[in-house]
Amino acid sequence: MYQYHKWLRSFHAVASTGSFTQASALLNIGQPTISEQVSALEKTFSVELFHRRGRFIELTAAGHKLHDITQGLFGQEDEAIQLLRSFRQRKHGMLRIGAVSPPIAMSLTYALMQRYPDIDVETSFTSETGTLERLYNFDIDLAILALSAFDPRLNTQLYRTCPILAVVRDDHPWASQAQVSVADIVGQPVVLREKGSRTRQLVEEGCAAHGIKLNCKMQLNSREAIVHAVVQGIGVGFVSAVEYADRPGTKAIDFVEQPFHISYYLCCLETRRNRPMIAEIFDGLP
Repeated sequence: MYQYHKWLRSFHAVASTGSFTQASALLNIGQPTISEQVSALEKTFSVELFHRRGRFIELTAAGHKLHDITQGLFGQEDEAIQLLRSFRQRKHGMLRIGAVSPPIAMSLTYALMQRYPDIDVETSFTSETGTLERLYNFDIDLAILALSAFDPRLNTQLYRTCPILAVVRDDHPWASQAQVSVADIVGQPVVLREKGSRTRQLVEEGCAAHGIKLNCKMQLNSREAIVHAVVQGIGVGFVSAVEYADRPGTKAIDFVEQPFHISYYLCCLETRRNRPMIAEIFDGLP
């Protein structure tokens, strides 16, 4: 197929310029090579593509039909090259970001929009598993994840570390305090994320380190649902500080010991780490 591609390219250049000489200059290939490739195309498929009258050539009916097709293959080549050059100069294009946390991702999205005003930044949110799958499938370029395990296929760099806070209803006994001790969790009904959630994992590990057994009353699959459950008085919830929105009827409480922290990592495929824009973003992180 590659051989045919070269032959078709030579045919298209001759058909578009109307001259073997001009086609040679256009492709920067010797005129004998152009003639040989066009002749090879005609001989291989037993078709006449040009009427040759001395120094003048004219497309045959078959040549016209083929030229209509090669217009789609080669006719917009200059435009494509200009577009690729603009990508190299960071003037246009799209950067696709996937994340598990809207607040943490939007801060990066906004910074990139300011840095690259002509780049379309597309940000989407799914679970860690879903985001990783999209990254491996080249559906996104970058991911922001609270990784529990590191994959050698990924290049990862710490982006931000935040404390995990307790969230209580505004009539809860903790609501009048600026901080509480992690020991105060004992006996409290709590609302946790689903199993596999990084936030839940870190809270469980932190409590275990302090010898505290959690009294889980409900598990939910989103941080928004956790806050709704808190408002209903079902129990104490836990969210990353960056993800807490000051919802009426709730209050975020810090722990004196600061036992829970969550780290977010900027990730890309290791094979794409040195791509120009990705490299600039990674190298520009503090």
